[in-house]
Amino acid sequence: MLFNSLAFAIFLPIVFILYWAIPHKYRYIVLLIASYYFYMSWNPKYVLLILLTTIVSYGCAIMVEKYVPVSKKKAKFCVFAALLICLGVLFVFKYFNFASNSLCILLSKLAIPMHPVTIKVMLPVGISFYTFQSLSYVIDVYRGEVKPQKNFLKYALFISFFPQLVAGPIERTKNLMPQLFEDRPFDEKKAVWGLRLMLVGFIKKLILSDFLAVYVDRIFDNVYDYYGMTFIFAAIFFTFQIYCDFSGYSDIAVGCAKLLNIDLMQNFNSPYQAVSIRDFWSRWHISLSTWFRDYVYIPLGGSRCSKLKADVNTMITMLVSGLWHGADWTFVIWGGLHGLYQIIERRLKRGPLKNIFDASFTENQKTQKRIYTVGQTVITFALVSFAWIFFRANSMSDAFYVVTHLHNGVIHVTKAFWRMMIDMTLDWAKLFKLLICLVGLGVYDLFSKERDVLSDMDKIPVVIRWIGYVAVVTAIIVEKVHGGTTQSFIYFQF
Repeated sequence: MLFNSLAFAIFLPIVFILYWAIPHKYRYIVLLIASYYFYMSWNPKYVLLILLTTIVSYGCAIMVEKYVPVSKKKAKFCVFAALLICLGVLFVFKYFNFASNSLCILLSKLAIPMHPVTIKVMLPVGISFYTFQSLSYVIDVYRGEVKPQKNFLKYALFISFFPQLVAGPIERTKNLMPQLFEDRPFDEKKAVWGLRLMLVGFIKKLILSDFLAVYVDRIFDNVYDYYGMTFIFAAIFFTFQIYCDFSGYSDIAVGCAKLLNIDLMQNFNSPYQAVSIRDFWSRWHISLSTWFRDYVYIPLGGSRCSKLKADVNTMITMLVSGLWHGADWTFVIWGGLHGLYQIIERRLKRGPLKNIFDASFTENQKTQKRIYTVGQTVITFALVSFAWIFFRANSMSDAFYVVTHLHNGVIHVTKAFWRMMIDMTLDWAKLFKLLICLVGLGVYDLFSKERDVLSDMDKIPVVIRWIGYVAVVTAIIVEKVHGGTTQSFIYFQF
C-alpha cells in the first residue's frame, strides 16, 4: 500500500479511529493486524518473509539472553545464526542474481566461460529495512542494552509497525519498543503537528518529486541522446527529486506515528545545507547512517586506530552502505565515492589545508563567515550531486557516459542552456514553477533548522491557516488531475 494512494487515505482514518476507540491493552493488536494488512496489500505471499525474519530474530534474542551469563560463545553463536539466516534471506531475494552475474563476468575475463544462474523473484518491499531493524535488536540484546521482548505478538509489531515498515526510519529498540505498549493518551497537539508534517511530506512527494521525475527519467532513460548542460541539470534535478521523495516519505511516516502518539526518529535534517560530506551524512537518512556507524563502522575500529585503518573502515562502511541500497555496481560506486570523499576530507583537515577547513572568524567578520559557509555548502552539494549520477544511472555504462559528457558544450552557456530546455521539454512557465518550489523547500529547511515551523503555524489566524490547508490540498489534486504522474517512492526498491 502506497502512502500516496486512495487505499491509504481510507486505511489510515480507520486505523486511527479503532486504535483510540478500544482499551489500551488491545491497541497493539489493532496495530499488528493493520501493519500486516498494510504489507500484504502489496503482495500477500511475501508476508512469509517478514514473518520468518521476525521468528528467527525473536527466538535468537531470547536464546542470547539465556546464554550471555553462562556462555558467551553460545550467545555469539545465536547472534551469528540470526545474522546468517536474516541476511541469507536478504541475499537470496536481493543479491543472488547480482552476485551470479558478476561472477560470470569475472570468470569470462579469465577466459572461463560460465552461464549465470538466476532466480526469478520480485524484490520484497522494505526487506532491507525490516532486516536491519531486526538484526540491531538481536545485537542490542547481546550487548545488554535492551531486554528481549517475550510476547511474540508485541515483538512482531515492533518489526512490522506500518508507518516505517517499508522505507524507515530504521528504528532502535530502545526508542520504539516501549512506546508501542505504554499507555499513552491521545495528544491533540501532537496529532495536529503530525498532520501538518504529513502535508509537508505529500507536498514534497506529489508536487516536487513527481514533477522532477518527469524530466529526470526522460534524460537518464535515454542518456546517449544528450550531453553537457542537460546532464548537469538532470543530475541537479535528481538530487532534489530523491531528497523530496525520501524525506517526503519519512515526513509522512513520522506524521502517521504522531497521530498514534508515537515518536519516530528524525530521518533528515536539511542535508543540502551541509558544509562537508561528513556533515551531509549526519543529516541524510540519519537512521541508516547511525545504524552503519553503530553496527559496522565502530565494530571495525572506527576512527580510534591508525589513519590508514580508519580510512579502510570508512571505505568498507560506505561500500556496504552503497550495496545495501541496491544490487548493482552503480550503487557500490556511489558508496565508494562517498567513502573517498570522507577520506580525502579527513586527510585535508589534518594536513596543510587544515587552516582553510577550520577557518575561524571574529565577530566583525560575519560577512566573510557567511561567504565561507556558502562556499563550503556549494562544494558539498556539487560533490553529492555528482555521486547521485551513479545512484540514478540505469547501468555502469550509462553512468560513465554521463560523467564523461558533462562538460560537452557547456562553455557556450546560452546555447547549452537552450539545448537543455529543448532536451527536457521545459518552458519558462515550468521552469519558474520549479524554481519557486525549490526556493520554498530551501526556505522551509532553513527555518526548520532554527525553530519548530509546524508549531509556529498555531500563531497564524485560524481562518488564514485553513485557507492555506485547502489551497495546498487543492494544488495537489489539480497537479495530479492535469497531467501529473504518481510514482512509487524511490526507496521502496531497497
